[in-house]
Amino acid sequence: MHIRNSQPAQHPKMTVYRDTVLLSDPTLLAKIDNLRDLNIGQHVPLPQLVVVGDQSSGKSSLLESLCGIPFPKAQSLCTRHATQITSRRSDEESVKITINPGPHASELHRKQLEKFRQTLPSGQNLRERFADILAEANKSMGLRAEASKGEGDIFSEDVLKVEIQGPNEDYLTVIDVPGIFRTTMEGTTKNDMAMVKELVRGYIKDDRTIILAVLPSNVDIATQEILELAEEYDKSGERTLGVLTKADLVLENRAQAAVCDLIQGRRRPLTLGYFLVRNRGPDNGDVEPSELDQIFRQSPWNDLPPGRVGIAALKEQLAVLLVEISRREFPKLLREVNDKIKECKKELAGLGPPRQDEREQRSFLSRIAEAFQHRARAALAADYQADPAFDQTELRLITNVVNITEVYSAEFRQGAHARHFEDVRPVPEDEYSESEPEEDQGQRTVQCLRKLLDEAKLDEYTPDESNELGSILVPPARPRYSWYNGTVTTWIADTYLRSRGLDLGTFNAHQVSMAFAEQSRNWGALTSVYMSRVVVTLHRFIATALRSVCPDDEARKQLWSAILDSLVERYQKAVDHAHLLIEVERHKQPYTLNQQFSEALSKARGERITELLHPKARKDTKQYGELQYMVNLDDIARAAAGKRNLDRMQEEIHDILRAYYNLALDRFVDNVFHLAVGHNLLHGPSSPLQVFTQEWVFNLEPDSLEQIVGESRATKKSRSVLTKKIDDLTKALKILKR
Repeated sequence: MHIRNSQPAQHPKMTVYRDTVLLSDPTLLAKIDNLRDLNIGQHVPLPQLVVVGDQSSGKSSLLESLCGIPFPKAQSLCTRHATQITSRRSDEESVKITINPGPHASELHRKQLEKFRQTLPSGQNLRERFADILAEANKSMGLRAEASKGEGDIFSEDVLKVEIQGPNEDYLTVIDVPGIFRTTMEGTTKNDMAMVKELVRGYIKDDRTIILAVLPSNVDIATQEILELAEEYDKSGERTLGVLTKADLVLENRAQAAVCDLIQGRRRPLTLGYFLVRNRGPDNGDVEPSELDQIFRQSPWNDLPPGRVGIAALKEQLAVLLVEISRREFPKLLREVNDKIKECKKELAGLGPPRQDEREQRSFLSRIAEAFQHRARAALAADYQADPAFDQTELRLITNVVNITEVYSAEFRQGAHARHFEDVRPVPEDEYSESEPEEDQGQRTVQCLRKLLDEAKLDEYTPDESNELGSILVPPARPRYSWYNGTVTTWIADTYLRSRGLDLGTFNAHQVSMAFAEQSRNWGALTSVYMSRVVVTLHRFIATALRSVCPDDEARKQLWSAILDSLVERYQKAVDHAHLLIEVERHKQPYTLNQQFSEALSKARGERITELLHPKARKDTKQYGELQYMVNLDDIARAAAGKRNLDRMQEEIHDILRAYYNLALDRFVDNVFHLAVGHNLLHGPSSPLQVFTQEWVFNLEPDSLEQIVGESRATKKSRSVLTKKIDDLTKALKILKR
């Protein structure tokens, strides 16, 4: 171990405080002890003196010398738990003995330990009854009556606390921990050996702990594992004090010289140095410490500094150290308790409001529903500035739906018709151009939107989405575009020839119905893909919005499970509505009162006549100064004279179909958006967005409410632990401030 100098180790402030510490700091020491009463040491380290050493190092005898309590010294009755001994000066004598549960104690074990409480009138009574009290404490901790046999554990994390008050007591608090052993004994295992070592590590690791390393003088110090263990956490040796016991057993001159070298700092020095003591042994009876200390008047011990030999000198130094470390650490301790309270409150807030009973559960879920509805309204209104959560693309609901709809509309106009319509407009030769038209701005917009849809992966589903939405989801299908199927005129002619009857230049209206059903056969596939994309977008919005307003994973999982069936039911209703619109449009008798149909049909008929007259027209530029085509009125009357009935009927069906198809397409796309999507999915009273509302929460049965947001066992435990921790730390803060 490192040391700052090679001179005999003396605590630098000992001479300053030696005469005043016992009189001026009882309040400070009492505060630290009160914190121990609250078991605050498991949350923040407290200033303390911890006695550690190997088994048979003389720890028990040392504690008896320091505190006057006769700890059992037999090997079979070794210390099997930590013991905190606090002595305080008071006008009246009293002794109180309790057990503080270990950090991993169950609630049942804690309650069992609360029953153990002993009060005695004096320290003398404690000394007379201590062996029996220790046996009762071991039983309460669940330890075996004897280490070598019986049921129960051998060692415990619980702490036996002994508080002694009286007019002759000194101000001192020490903690004794089980002795380290290297080989298993009867009744112990390697796990016990490891547990004891970890228990010792837990007590000595903090900077606020003074380590009293008990070392037998008659054994080579190099064999004492406790110094190696202390060095792991106190590399500079600044808070390790060596206590050499069994001075009366060091008989050889060489061994005595080695002990003197330790005391005088010439060998394995420690900043706090070493003390040499002689404790009462089994054969010493009731010999007073002063009589035992007579050995230090003999050579070679009489050459050692008086402040480094004997129990009285050690007790005085321990009192000084305890006060000094308490004074030094007090401001940091106060700050740490404050920080711990803030940390615990933040962690408790992360659990959300308490949900122990029906009132708390309904209030909790109602607030989540309100926040969800607020987010849904903002998403439908594109009010994305209201909350930074809308930086997530999934929450920009109406924007995503509008983009999907615009792509749907463009794809519908591009590929919804099964066959190519003929363009009957004549193109004058002088108006013909071989140059390609410039790319349409609207088409570029649609291409950008398609890219956004690809990035959103609306046609790729997670396993959960596939399981939850099932048959509602439709993978994108590639329609057989019109140029693969030929012209609609060819299909009309073929169908007419296969189904005509006796007619005189007329056709059955059913021919138009059949033609329209054929021409609109892609409507269902394109609309199903559109509805699937909108449903996925809405489903992802709801899931993301719930994650943003309900951070509790378990509660959100249960809530999602509770509303999922209703969500799917409403999605399906919207999809069914879209299918109904498809069915109505495609398979009903075509009919409309829209004037645009008549205008389009008249225009088509006019273009047919214009096409027939165009070869007979002559150019004329005289009347208006621009190119005009002039026709003879008699040519108009004879224009269609040469056409067969079949040709005229093909053209008539084609032109009626084209005029009606374009009108029906616009109407259908609008209806799908406004009714199936807008009303059923977004804004209507049966929208999936209206599944999770405050009204729904108010109507939940208590059992359902408990299942959804009732706290899990782990959450309840965390909340209980944090609440108690905050309560204990708050009490500790009051103790420190008063």
